[in-house]
Amino acid sequence: MIIGTFSNFRHAFENAKIRERITRSTPRLRMTILHGFLGLLSLLIIAWLFSEDRWHVPLRLVIGGVMLQFALALLLMKFPPATLAFARLNDAVNALQEATDAGTSFVFGYLGGGPLPFAEIKPGASFLLGFRAFPLVLVISALASLLLYWGVLQKIVGFLAWGLRRSLGIGGALGLGAAVHIFVGMIEAPLLVRPYLIQMKRGELFALMSCGMAGIAGTVMVIYASLLESVIPQSLGNILIASVISTPAALAIAALMVPFAPKADERSELRLATPPSSAMEAITQGTQEGIGFLAGIIAMLIVLVALVTLVNKGLALLPFADPITLQGLFAWLFKPIMWLIGIPGQDIETAARLMGTKMVLNEFVAYLDLAHLSGESLEPRSRLMLTYALCGFANFGSLGIMIGGMSAMAPERKQEIAKLAPRSLISGTLATCMSGAVAGLLN
Repeated sequence: MIIGTFSNFRHAFENAKIRERITRSTPRLRMTILHGFLGLLSLLIIAWLFSEDRWHVPLRLVIGGVMLQFALALLLMKFPPATLAFARLNDAVNALQEATDAGTSFVFGYLGGGPLPFAEIKPGASFLLGFRAFPLVLVISALASLLLYWGVLQKIVGFLAWGLRRSLGIGGALGLGAAVHIFVGMIEAPLLVRPYLIQMKRGELFALMSCGMAGIAGTVMVIYASLLESVIPQSLGNILIASVISTPAALAIAALMVPFAPKADERSELRLATPPSSAMEAITQGTQEGIGFLAGIIAMLIVLVALVTLVNKGLALLPFADPITLQGLFAWLFKPIMWLIGIPGQDIETAARLMGTKMVLNEFVAYLDLAHLSGESLEPRSRLMLTYALCGFANFGSLGIMIGGMSAMAPERKQEIAKLAPRSLISGTLATCMSGAVAGLLN
């Protein structure tokens, strides 16, 4: 009896401690949620301040885009079947990486992941980016081409485009282009809706460009996931979710910055310009296209890192106590934005530096830096939020690619594209930051 009484007293005491802990944490949780929602509102206000016409904003598109972003994030991050499906995606990433390593080690030997003929003194020194990570682009490009040939990707994209048309009221060409942007890059998506580019309204064209800056291509999605696998649980699932939920956010931001009256009565379909005649031809075409992507990624990394290094060397000559870098200047601009989206105070400087690196160089370098940070540098929640905030092509290198590529597709609108492209850099960044804020609110 005495033992039972003592046991009951102990359980009551432990329950009281739990209730006290919950009571203490509730105000902090409420403040975090309030901070996140105010941050989202602030990002929308920033977009509105950059607007070309502040008093003719399509409210259905803006409000619907934000609500759709939240709904998709809640479904994909908290609905058990969806989270289980995304957990299985990481197994698929590992299988793809192992399959690619088999090919690279066969061709390049130990440079591509084969057994080392010597002892590795420094752990990780044998991992060569060009031979181990980049060849995955070829495999993904070939698989994507095969899925297009089989009609699988068309069905997925068609469903997403239908959802965007019905929920946001946008036209078929814009809905299709926005949906395709979840899986392909900022040039491939407009290319698939090229016949509609000339007829698009100025705001629709800007919205399409904003979606390109707010997303990443499927060819690099798996690479980023493999880089972050050791620091972000279910890395591929989170990157895919980030790409999905940033699309409605980009449409909402674009509608604020360059307002337009959407038309939902238009229809368009995803068609290949030169459809392959067989599965083998689809694989061959995808591989050949992947070579161009691979060469472009390598070339842009080499050139951008070199140019930024030159600029930083020039800035180092200025008579300041602390050396100034281009990344540091942009990091200073990103500090208030990182605070707005809910990054904890002790992590703001690191987060802003990563965002500055992403803007000046690209998201690949920023993800590399994130993967190499020590465990004490960022809280797990901050790492997750940055995974979402960094998940986009909005950087200076992409600016040149977008202007050149889209101007070639629609030469009649070359000047308009050149004027809108720098604004899409802002809209794409704001959209991914919104995704980071949403990820923080739900975690």
